[in-house]
Amino acid sequence: MILRHLTLLQNIALSHDLLWVDEHSWSPVIANVEYSLTGALIVESATRLAGRHITLQAPDAEMAWHIRSTVDLLRSWCATPGQQFLLTLDDMRSFTVMFRHHEAPAMESTPVSGFATYDADDYWQVTLKFMEVIA
Repeated sequence: MILRHLTLLQNIALSHDLLWVDEHSWSPVIANVEYSLTGALIVESATRLAGRHITLQAPDAEMAWHIRSTVDLLRSWCATPGQQFLLTLDDMRSFTVMFRHHEAPAMESTPVSGFATYDADDYWQVTLKFMEVIA
């Protein structure tokens, strides 16, 4: 899985073990239902053009480890507002995404060892919250 920063044109290789946990919990259909003053039912529906959630996280504590230097780079990318990325999954599907800062935290990281480590090669797990945007 590759995350490409569309401004800096840099890539980060993400663990193949990351799981897209909300892949099937989003619907492209949105609807608004209300009653008029006469009691008639008014239904408006449309297709969403963007906003699909893509949350990537490790399935368990023994998988999807990243070295701290990768986590630090992800953190710096996440800390810059308005940035867009190209996320390419292992099955070659690609999505233009942004971090979901409105559902903070947009990125979480936890040291595998159970305590904070500072070596660039120490392992961490990450959870990344993205949303698909129109490129």
